Amino acid sequence: MLRFLLFSLVISLSIANVNAANFDPFDQSAVPIEEQPSDPKAIKIVLIAGNGSPKLKTGEHEYFAGIAILAKLLKQTPGVAPVIVRDGWPKKPETLKGAKAVVMFLEGGDVHTALKADRFEQLSKLAEQGVGIVSLHSAIDYPKDFGERVRGWSGAYWEKGYSQRAHWVAEFNTFPDHAICHGVTPFKIDDGWLFKLRFAEGMKGVTPLLKTQPPKATMKLSDAETVISWAYEGTHNRGFSFTGCHLHESLQHEGYRCYLTNGILWAAHVDIPKEGAPVALEANDLKRYFDKRTAAKK
Repeated sequence: MLRFLLFSLVISLSIANVNAANFDPFDQSAVPIEEQPSDPKAIKIVLIAGNGSPKLKTGEHEYFAGIAILAKLLKQTPGVAPVIVRDGWPKKPETLKGAKAVVMFLEGGDVHTALKADRFEQLSKLAEQGVGIVSLHSAIDYPKDFGERVRGWSGAYWEKGYSQRAHWVAEFNTFPDHAICHGVTPFKIDDGWLFKLRFAEGMKGVTPLLKTQPPKATMKLSDAETVISWAYEGTHNRGFSFTGCHLHESLQHEGYRCYLTNGILWAAHVDIPKEGAPVALEANDLKRYFDKRTAAKK
């Protein structure tokens, strides 16, 4: 009997491994969308994923897959309840209610989904109510007419015609004494950086966290112009921004995951332990929930 049970266990594990290896990387059906926290005392963090650009390859600007992973990482902190939103903005009116932070990972500029209808006003009101605003990659890119208000809740924005963007490999080995950097280990990533940003006057409320100098810059950038990630404490709310996140594979680095997770938690006023937030991740998680892109190359 024991031999039979052991044999059955081996067969079951083998089948499970085969199924795991054959999962559809574009299947997003298992990800709960706008599922509200069951515990009214939970710290609600809304994560908004934009639509993937059809012009880019799979693995670039993976907004949905990136948000799905960030939600999994945030869940590892007790009392935190991430709520995932797809297609650039919540469809349920209750989704933004009670949020302690809103995370945006989406295309910016003129196609920024926060510019449609009354969404920008919704963001402004949330910030005035103390809700943390987190901007990842192009989400910090706004038309100039909106820039001053964005600086009021995020501390800076990317301005067309002034700011710059480019790709290069950056290595981060040392970190400032800030809660967002708790437990963050060095990481080296190839990313698309947005830099030379329009910061708040005199950098008021802004704490630079990560800086990188473009290796092929035709001119020497000032210290402030090399800032690609920062924390912001404004009159009403906190903001955290990281202009990288172009490549999905960067999430394989534990220090990178810890840094992003810490930043989101900090914006939501969650205390971060000295060892940093827990950010365990299974290898297959990086191969799931990709967007299907008709014009993209794998």
